[in-house]
Amino acid sequence: MANIKTPKKRRLRRKGNRFRKPRRIIPWRRLLIGGLWGTMALASLAMVVAVAYFAGQMLFASDYFKVDRILVENNHRIVRDQILALSDIRAGTNIFELDLARVSRRIEENPWISRAKVRRMFPDQLVIKVEERVPKAIIRLDYLYYLDASGHVFKRLERGDRLDFPVVTGIDRQALLDAEESTLRQLDEVLKLLDMLQERSIFGIDNISELRFEDTAGITLYTCSGGVPVRIGKDDFEAKLDRLEKIYPQIRTRLGLIDYIDLNVTRRIIVKLDAGNVRGKG
Repeated sequence: MANIKTPKKRRLRRKGNRFRKPRRIIPWRRLLIGGLWGTMALASLAMVVAVAYFAGQMLFASDYFKVDRILVENNHRIVRDQILALSDIRAGTNIFELDLARVSRRIEENPWISRAKVRRMFPDQLVIKVEERVPKAIIRLDYLYYLDASGHVFKRLERGDRLDFPVVTGIDRQALLDAEESTLRQLDEVLKLLDMLQERSIFGIDNISELRFEDTAGITLYTCSGGVPVRIGKDDFEAKLDRLEKIYPQIRTRLGLIDYIDLNVTRRIIVKLDAGNVRGKG
């Protein structure tokens, strides 16, 4: 019987103990084209930067863009020369060299100016537009200060400043500096009442010399004539002023005989006569 043997598998031959690797094809053309485009892009960017640099140098050096005229708008209290001095803009300065935000901040250092906006008008002009603060009252803290309609305490009074404003008293200075919520509410009530008095003609802002705030009693007004206290409290100002204006024409000439007026009783007005000497008129 024939001996049938299973044929042996042929082994792969190794050359130098390594398998033969397929040959790698390098895309030289693609790499060359990509490198060329990259070089061109870098060269173009460098050219743009160079052109921009030289153009900038020409703009800064050109007399065409030197400040020749400055317009000042919306100023009433602060004269033009004061605003120009605050701006510190020198004649002949290139218009592109100016930091407009910085110029605005310098102008706003004046307490009468709440906001300043500076803009360029090419080729050689600047426009400065200001918003000035308008005093609404005088507030007594450690000294006397002006108070504007937004409740901003903005300037300490000096010799020569106008005094023909009602004086707000009873507001705590430190509490106001610390922006305590209760004190800000007090000041808000005072401003609200001032707005109402500003719109009235029978008993209005010109009839009072002082608004005093107290924690318990609220606001008390003092008349210019005779210094009569008018107790108006903490709320319902419109209705109380309406009641007072109905009788004020009759008592206007007799304020020197009145000790106080109380508006805090619902639907009534209490007029307390001075039992002592007749009050002098101021």
